[in-house]
Amino acid sequence: MGSMAFSKGDRVVWNTPQGRTEGTVVERRTSDFQLDGQKFTASEEEPAYVVESASSSKRAAHKESTLTRRS
Repeated sequence: MGSMAFSKGDRVVWNTPQGRTEGTVVERRTSDFQLDGQKFTASEEEPAYVVESASSSKRAAHKESTLTRRS
């Protein structure tokens, strides 16, 4: 899966209960962390990405498999 890896500043899209959202990768995390009181698991093998929504500026964490690079 290394070929899918994202970097800070990459524009990505992901699905939410409200529909498709787009934004920017803010940070790549490779160890467990908390964001807005929610715990996330991350490792070198399965990093998590903190993304910022373009519409709301809210931040969320996602696994690599839930993100798609925006062309």
